[in-house]
Amino acid sequence: MSAQERLTDALYGLGWGTVKKLPEPVAVRLGRTIADLAWKQRGKGVKRLESNYARVVPGASPERLAELSRAGMRSYLRYWMESFRLPAWSPERIKNGFDPKDVHYLTDGLASDQGVILALPHLGNWDLAGAWVTTQLQTPFTTVAERLKPETLYDRFVAYREGLGMEVLPHSGGSAFGTLARRLRDGGLVCLVADRDLSASGVEVDFFGAKARMPAGPALLAQQTGALLLPVTLWYDDSPVMQGRVHPPVEVPESGARAEKTSVMTQALADAYASGIAEHPEDWHMLQRLWLDDLEPRPADSPAGERP
Repeated sequence: MSAQERLTDALYGLGWGTVKKLPEPVAVRLGRTIADLAWKQRGKGVKRLESNYARVVPGASPERLAELSRAGMRSYLRYWMESFRLPAWSPERIKNGFDPKDVHYLTDGLASDQGVILALPHLGNWDLAGAWVTTQLQTPFTTVAERLKPETLYDRFVAYREGLGMEVLPHSGGSAFGTLARRLRDGGLVCLVADRDLSASGVEVDFFGAKARMPAGPALLAQQTGALLLPVTLWYDDSPVMQGRVHPPVEVPESGARAEKTSVMTQALADAYASGIAEHPEDWHMLQRLWLDDLEPRPADSPAGERP
């Protein structure tokens, strides 16, 4: 393990070990302070966030983009402060911390025993939404996680999410898709963060007027298992309660080859994501390259994606 990897692992360990013990107002102020410092330093992540926002809000002035990137970093640090503290939250705090709209699409799907796939972009706090599902709905689910370096950091994330009631599969290795399909055929729930393709085998979509690539996994799983595919968007307001919406199901086209159906369904997911991102751009935590004309070539991998 390199010195940088040891430092990264230690910092995350400090976050989960220390931040969760802070009073909530102190953690909120700490997160905002760190966000503002990072924003002022204008590192690569902040510049990329601002560049991505320029596509989401076309015609925005430099001043408007700066405001958005500052708000975006504050939202991103709110995600981290909440995530570090989630293991210490009571069940009631988790239940009261998220207010999703149109959740009947999810509960009706679960009641049908046909299996449900929730597909989300990097909006708001995916971990909090997942904890709400396992706590309020008392429904476990399966997801995938990108293998991080060092391996000890990946292990921390897996232990953290398993502690919230999630089954976590590694993104790499090729076996995740088959396990997800089995869970769905058994009537289970699968949740995937799927607005950024982590491979070279994703599906091209039109996204805010330019080409991007998103994972094929959600659409392929829905086709192969008959599971319900539901887009979900999340956002913050000025309260401590995260907001969200479960969108109507993405239907499997009646005709066409598998690749054609996958393309249509993934575009429908991208459109649902875009609607939520356009309404709340500052809560889209995309500090990486996304659009094809921004990307460098990368090796092929598996078709599902997830945030670290």
